[in-house]
Amino acid sequence: MATDGETDGDATRRIRPLDANERRVLGVLIEKGKTTPDQYPLSLNALVAGCNQKSNRDPLMTLDEEQVTRAIASLRASGAAAEVFGSGRIPRYRHLAYEWLGVGKEELAILGELLLRGEQTEGDLRGRASRMDPIPDIDVLRRHLDGLAARGLIVWLSPPGRGRMLTHGLLPEEKLEKVRRELGVVAPDVRDPAGPSPAAPPVPSTVEAGVEPVFTARAAAPPAAHPASPPAAAEDVADRIATLEATVADLAARLAALESALS
Repeated sequence: MATDGETDGDATRRIRPLDANERRVLGVLIEKGKTTPDQYPLSLNALVAGCNQKSNRDPLMTLDEEQVTRAIASLRASGAAAEVFGSGRIPRYRHLAYEWLGVGKEELAILGELLLRGEQTEGDLRGRASRMDPIPDIDVLRRHLDGLAARGLIVWLSPPGRGRMLTHGLLPEEKLEKVRRELGVVAPDVRDPAGPSPAAPPVPSTVEAGVEPVFTARAAAPPAAHPASPPAAAEDVADRIATLEATVADLAARLAALESALS
């Protein structure tokens, strides 16, 4: 345990996906460190209040002290946070995200905002992240995003253009796929901001040499054997059937997502 300003320097710094509580706790630590430095590091009570705050949060959460304590303990074990003590000897908590993620202050503001709100457009992200550190225009934001995407720390959720969507790269794979299904988008290749070719599988990069990747690359499945091609007319009918089946499956997935959100 760290004391008198000492950090958990012996913690293993391994970038990994974070669960919902960990994402909220780390996002709050990043936010409060930038927006209310006179009250930072945070006591457990202040951290719980920040997690359950009604503004600048999506989704809204109601975490108790036990849940926040477990989240901060797992973040400390990964080297993403530390416990410190002030003059009152009350334990307080600070993030180690600069070191853990290897980012600068504007990049950390971007990631902090994504941790607090999840997927959003570039335009919304610039305005929201600027409350932590000024990002003067969309071009500056995109330069930061390109660097973060190249390291797997953000994930593009839609092709380039107005209203382009993105999220952070600390989501578990199953959660990332759920976000994509809800948005009705396919997985882009994070290495190519211009967008992948249709057949290219996503291959996220590691944040730095020797550090485990946030996501494990998946090998492309070998093509299945097919019988001899049918006549052109039959091919057209088969294509239409396949398109309709895909549309029905997509609508069913969206309906299930909506029902889950409303339940």
